[in-house]
Amino acid sequence: MAETSERERLRQLEEKIARAKGEESDATPAGDLSQANFAWQMVTELVAGIVIGLGIGLGLDALLGTKPFLLVLFILLGFVAGVRVMMRTAADVQKKQMAQAAAQETKTADAVEEKRD
Repeated sequence: MAETSERERLRQLEEKIARAKGEESDATPAGDLSQANFAWQMVTELVAGIVIGLGIGLGLDALLGTKPFLLVLFILLGFVAGVRVMMRTAADVQKKQMAQAAAQETKTADAVEEKRD
């Protein structure tokens, strides 16, 4: 019997937490904004790598007279560099999100523990 009442109280607490989170996300659309900023950053990093590779390739081809060879080579190198930067940025963002989730989980566990006492 006691377990049932504790489970019911825990379920009610989880519902309250879910409602509070829902109200926060409705009040501040910062999560959507940060996701959009992250997406634009990824696109910008990729395009910047390709454009820089294009510029270097065109410049060297003009100086050395090796038309399309260095252009193609440096565009591919720029693409690879852009992807590597994107992956590094994605890993950093993932670490931040995991830290936030762990902090939220700890906060929730503390609230449940406090409620039990």
